[in-house]
Amino acid sequence: MALTFANKVTVGRILIVPFFIAAVMYISPQHEYFRWVSLGLFLVAIISDVIDGYIARTRGQKTKAGAILDPLADKMLLMSAFICLYIKRGCFGAIHFPLWFVVAIISRDFILLLGSVIIQLTTGKLDIEANRSGKFTAFLQIICVLGVLLQLKFTFVFWYVALVVTFVSGVIYIKEGIKALNESSISGH
Repeated sequence: MALTFANKVTVGRILIVPFFIAAVMYISPQHEYFRWVSLGLFLVAIISDVIDGYIARTRGQKTKAGAILDPLADKMLLMSAFICLYIKRGCFGAIHFPLWFVVAIISRDFILLLGSVIIQLTTGKLDIEANRSGKFTAFLQIICVLGVLLQLKFTFVFWYVALVVTFVSGVIYIKEGIKALNESSISGH
């Protein structure tokens, strides 16, 4: 089966990530314009996420590939943003991610990825879908990245809110994962 238009938009978002990483890594006092290039690429990726989700829902283009590729694209973009912007701290402006924040965000996603692999290997399927807390977490993380790229002074407020919501959504996903594992063992899988 060929890729749907929504899937093509998602693949495009994945292809933006290396260019975003390169743009962030080239930011320096002499090359401040790369911060704006990074911001533009990040915004294109975020807008394409909204577009592919809308198309998939309204045009009946939800696919198994999309269910895997969409969250993968989101994680690739956000994790590369947190890591690269942390690495480039001090190369532009005064606002940058603290290490504790980056480690907390990445740790949650690493734990969820590991849990997903365990569920897939144990049950042979992975039916845990994004919930509201996960979507709100992604939204707050996007705001945090935009705040650093734009050098907004109040951005640190969002770090604390994003940290709490990230932790809460992580706990919710872990509970759903444990439930999925328990249900599969009861049904004899």
